[in-house]
Amino acid sequence: MNYAIFRSEAIKTLKDLGQIGAHNQRKKEAYQSNPDIIKEKSVDNILLVGTEETYLKQYMKIVKPYKEEHDERMKKTRENRRKSFHQMLDDSNSVVADELIFTATNEYFKDKDTDTIKRWGETCLEFVYQDLGYEKWQVLNATIHLDETTPHLHCVIVPLIKKCDKRTKTERYTISKKQYVKGIEHLRELQDKYWERLNKAGFELERGIRGSNNINVKIREYKKLTKKIGYEMNKQNLILQKSVNKLEEDMQTSKETIVGDYIKIKKDTYNSMKDVVEKTKKSLEKVPQMEYLITEMNNHIKTYTELDKKNFSMKKEIDNLKFKNEELKEENSLLKHIIKDILKNLKKIFRKILHIGSNDDKDVVVNEVSYCYNNDLYKEKDIIDICKDTDREEEILEATNLYEKDNDKEFEI
Repeated sequence: MNYAIFRSEAIKTLKDLGQIGAHNQRKKEAYQSNPDIIKEKSVDNILLVGTEETYLKQYMKIVKPYKEEHDERMKKTRENRRKSFHQMLDDSNSVVADELIFTATNEYFKDKDTDTIKRWGETCLEFVYQDLGYEKWQVLNATIHLDETTPHLHCVIVPLIKKCDKRTKTERYTISKKQYVKGIEHLRELQDKYWERLNKAGFELERGIRGSNNINVKIREYKKLTKKIGYEMNKQNLILQKSVNKLEEDMQTSKETIVGDYIKIKKDTYNSMKDVVEKTKKSLEKVPQMEYLITEMNNHIKTYTELDKKNFSMKKEIDNLKFKNEELKEENSLLKHIIKDILKNLKKIFRKILHIGSNDDKDVVVNEVSYCYNNDLYKEKDIIDICKDTDREEEILEATNLYEKDNDKEFEI
């Protein structure tokens, strides 16, 4: 079975964007993290949208009006609280861009010529424009890679929008992935639309298995995982081998003396034996971790066909999980209530620290409050309750993208 595969990966910082650009545009000299890349075939990669300019240069052209708006606002901001446009983006705890990756199972592409693959890529872009709702000017770069085992399309998008300030009825620029992908359920709907669009265009593919965690596994995470396993195993092996070699050397120069039921050996040899035992224990302690990582890796590389075959036998387990899920819902409800109380008490603590704490403590509060707001733990009113009439009020409002002016109480939310 050949599956239509589409996933979305948030890009959090400009540094990450630059690194992804260097990878996607094949500007690196070598690709040790991905041995599947055949540099000689990179000339066959297909550029659908964008130029050969770096991602960062293309990005700054797209967000130019956002930067101009930010720079104007900084002119009215106290000097010690000003941030450059780059700092503001990287510190926002939000995305700077979004990378969409489209592909299918390897078998599907085996008999496809370049023109067919290009038409498949253009169909994927139709999905980006017509189903996701992006406009072409928001697409930073879209490139089909033909220099790896399986052809795939990288489409990097800047979800730049103008968002209405509900208080002042004005609009401000912001970057919001949630405007286009609103959550897990919406993502599942988009998966359906993507599959339907491909099949209508004549690309006969199966819909990816709904709810499978493997569908959304990030390629970079998988590579980090395998690299970590190799590093840890090699490290433990070298440490243990070194201790064993030392013990063997000491044993060759040591003469044992039998005293009753005991064997008397040199202190150095005894210490070497102790060292081997300790290193062996540490290696054994790593075994469960290695087994876990290997299991995770194996789970990630399972094909969708294998998952489909297991689907029938898993139905009973699914029914059992549904029952357990109901129990978890009850526990979850209790936990939510507890968390709500904790957050309520934290508001009081945060506010007190902003009044009487040291500058370092206040810095911690600014970061924690921003984190809570950006992760939907606090609402706008909570932020205002915490920081109002404190010397960090403007800084917190700036960090959470809630802007206040002394006279007219103007906010962006």
